[in-house]
Amino acid sequence: QVQLVESGGGLVQPGGSLRLSCLASGSSLRLYAMGWYRQAPGKQRELVATIRSGGETNYVGSVKGRFTISRDNAKNMVWLQMNSLKPEDTAVYYCNARRSDNYWWGQGTQVTVSS
Repeated sequence: QVQLVESGGGLVQPGGSLRLSCLASGSSLRLYAMGWYRQAPGKQRELVATIRSGGETNYVGSVKGRFTISRDNAKNMVWLQMNSLKPEDTAVYYCNARRSDNYWWGQGTQVTVSS
């Protein structure tokens, strides 16, 4: 029903910023709650942030005050603004769409925070 493509990852120094983008196609974004997950090597995928269609957001405690999730349903876009990045934020970041208990995933984009 929906296809997701992430972009915006890269290599940044500690304290730097990145903005990840997720473009949805094949369905209207307004039908889905959206989220960003991340997975570091050897670790399970972790929920980072979610945003409901009406704009309600939630964040994992480790990123509160540093990351901001946003969406524009008309553009079928979701973003994750990441500020004050730490080495612990290094992971592959995935865009997720959810409707009821069904999930759809993008291919992921690598974020590396290192000096």
